[in-house]
Amino acid sequence: MAVRKPPTERQRRLGAELRRMREHVGLSPAEAAVMHRTDRTTVSNIESGRFGVSPDRVRVWAANYSCYDRDYIDALADMARERRASTAYWWDEYRDMLAAPVLDLAELEYHATALRTAQITHMPGLLQHADYARAVFEEAVPPLVPDDFERKLAFRLQRSCVLDREQRPHCSFIIHEAALRIQFGGRRVVKVQLKHLLEQSERENVSIRVLPFSVGGFPAAASSTLYACGPVPPLDTVQTDTPVGSSFLHAETHLANYRAILDRMEQRALAPAASRDLIDGIVQQM
Repeated sequence: MAVRKPPTERQRRLGAELRRMREHVGLSPAEAAVMHRTDRTTVSNIESGRFGVSPDRVRVWAANYSCYDRDYIDALADMARERRASTAYWWDEYRDMLAAPVLDLAELEYHATALRTAQITHMPGLLQHADYARAVFEEAVPPLVPDDFERKLAFRLQRSCVLDREQRPHCSFIIHEAALRIQFGGRRVVKVQLKHLLEQSERENVSIRVLPFSVGGFPAAASSTLYACGPVPPLDTVQTDTPVGSSFLHAETHLANYRAILDRMEQRALAPAASRDLIDGIVQQM
């Protein structure tokens, strides 16, 4: 028997949404199983993302749970269809070679309708120049072996393909001035990176705003944040970096809090034109 692959974060999210629907109407897994004419184990396995579910079953379960939000249900059915399709994505070639949260991040970015991110000490991954990304990975502890180093570098750079997709998301990047001035790789590398940042800021779907030192304090100053917008607001996701990997959040309270955090940071950040001027000024100082 073939070994079942662990579910991706997106597959777990689909199951979590079905569980949320069930809990919203106060049904236990056993009661839901009777309603769906299946067994409790199947309900639990689908809700955990271990088992796939067809788009038709998503619609039937949603109706059984008295959920009639058509856009929301359509989005969930599309997620179910992805798992059953044979479509190969670019990050699939890295499976079994990179940690699952890294792959989940690429999948999250690919399916997002819009991206909002705040970076405090590093350039956003989607906007990193190869030389800068290499310098960042050189600081890894423990040091990366050569093959793993090149693999992670290639993956980091390939993530930026989301900016060129046919249905490319609008990307709003908030970058603290500290990230502009920390010299990963030295002055030459940072100068190349900042010029690359200015070039990327000219894209129609990219907005870069700098949070200068002069604003003082701001919320969530200790960590970087990615807010990925789904096809409907209930399917938004927040990804945060931790010392041991990524954390994915989608509870309604978390989403509301992180929207408020990013809104406040944007209010304090410089406008895009002023941000470009500040970046260019730093380049001229090097």
